[in-house]
Amino acid sequence: MVDKIGIDAGGSLVKVAYQEKENLHIKTFSNQDLEEVVKWLTFLSPEAMLSITGGKASILQSNWCHNSVIVNEFEAVVSGTRYLLQENNVLDEEFILVNIGTGTSIFHVTSDTYERVLGSGIGGGTLMGLGYLITHRTDFQTFTSMANSGDKRNSDLLVRDIYYPEEPPIYGDLTASNLGKVHLNKEASSNDYLSSVMQLIGETIILLARQVVSTKKVSKIVFIGGTVEHNKPLQDVFLSFREMMSYEPIFLNKGTHAGAIGALIRK
Repeated sequence: MVDKIGIDAGGSLVKVAYQEKENLHIKTFSNQDLEEVVKWLTFLSPEAMLSITGGKASILQSNWCHNSVIVNEFEAVVSGTRYLLQENNVLDEEFILVNIGTGTSIFHVTSDTYERVLGSGIGGGTLMGLGYLITHRTDFQTFTSMANSGDKRNSDLLVRDIYYPEEPPIYGDLTASNLGKVHLNKEASSNDYLSSVMQLIGETIILLARQVVSTKKVSKIVFIGGTVEHNKPLQDVFLSFREMMSYEPIFLNKGTHAGAIGALIRK
């Protein structure tokens, strides 16, 4: 019997975490059908205590007739990340935490404190919205696969494009304008456009994170959230800035469920 279930009811997804026979289990639902979530929770363990965080926490709580508590979202995300770092044998004395869900939050985390330093409306919601405009589809995995097959150079205006045929004064493959070549290159494909969208999201987030890295003088950045996990094109954007920023990137397994795990382990 499962006694306690941690839930992160976010803007796009409902993430669930629970322990059974000392094994950690995770599950994901769309937040468009909270009744389906409640049905599954009732099937799993009708008497379980729900520890809920996220923007839709109060709505989910109102649909659950048994014991429940709402947990501070930032506290849950940070606690869950610390737990996952320890599970992966990564020291976590101090790091920058970049949580990419529907939007993005950036935290400075030490061994006993945390501070949400910056945030952005650029995130998974941006990918889903622009992806739909480009393809009229709504599948996240389709967008990541298309971006992985595309070439952003066909739709992004690069520094070398502006200076051609002269040599640019800075690295020529840097982006001068995201999607700035779309109206100039009629041969670009939807895959190329998705690659550019991923570049736009990644560049925006990593440049914001760079401000925090510089201010807090911390070199380790931990990336979590449903938008970055299993998203090779976005991870590649972050990795491309590794030498320029001199930082250590960490992509956590089960990082999508950090908030749910943090809610679960809350005392």
